Amino acid sequence: MILKIYADFDIIFIQEPLWNSIYFVSSNYNDKDELLMEIVNYPNWVTFTRPPTSSSDLARMVIFINIRLSSFCFSFCKDIINHRDILLVSFFNKGISCWLMNIYSHLSHTAIKYLKDIEFDFRNLLVMTEDFNICDSLWDLSFSHHSFISDNLFAIANLFNLSLSYSPDLVPTRYSDNPSESNSVIDLMFLWSSFSELNTHCIHPDWHCLSDHAPLIVTIPIVEKCVEKSK
Repeated sequence: MILKIYADFDIIFIQEPLWNSIYFVSSNYNDKDELLMEIVNYPNWVTFTRPPTSSSDLARMVIFINIRLSSFCFSFCKDIINHRDILLVSFFNKGISCWLMNIYSHLSHTAIKYLKDIEFDFRNLLVMTEDFNICDSLWDLSFSHHSFISDNLFAIANLFNLSLSYSPDLVPTRYSDNPSESNSVIDLMFLWSSFSELNTHCIHPDWHCLSDHAPLIVTIPIVEKCVEKSK
């Protein structure tokens, strides 16, 4: 449904996707058969997600790339980051390898702790985004406290030459169904500091029927006619 509604978009990041049960297969680890799970594929979209090793190891994010971007040679970089809460893809723009990162930071913040210790140098990481599960006064004016986890997050952003993008909409990104709980800003977007044309994002205005999280939108200037894969 989301891919139909947002068919005009080129790239869609999803957190906590729905995994479908396919069938049982023989297990290599015990005598019981294991349930094979997968995310449904769609004809106009290329699906990137980390294949599960078991039903308890399902990836918590997926990236859909519209097939009209096939000339940019998008690739899932599992050899660089192999984590159920982090999805890294690369593509070629003007002959240069660029990166996009989709993150779901569970309340235990294992994804942030993992990235803090990573040694790979992402020189052209254009976007690092989505559900970080951190409430902080730095980006939410309705929240009065600062979290030490935010310091780790900004350390990661500085390492990758990223800056926090502040949406001009100034609205919550996560809306609670519980009247006793406040709405919050926990979905964030970090953009490559060296790319002056990539400087802000916005909130999609029509989304309430789909999720309790507001979709973040950013335009990435890329040039198809100049794309060629580096040798």
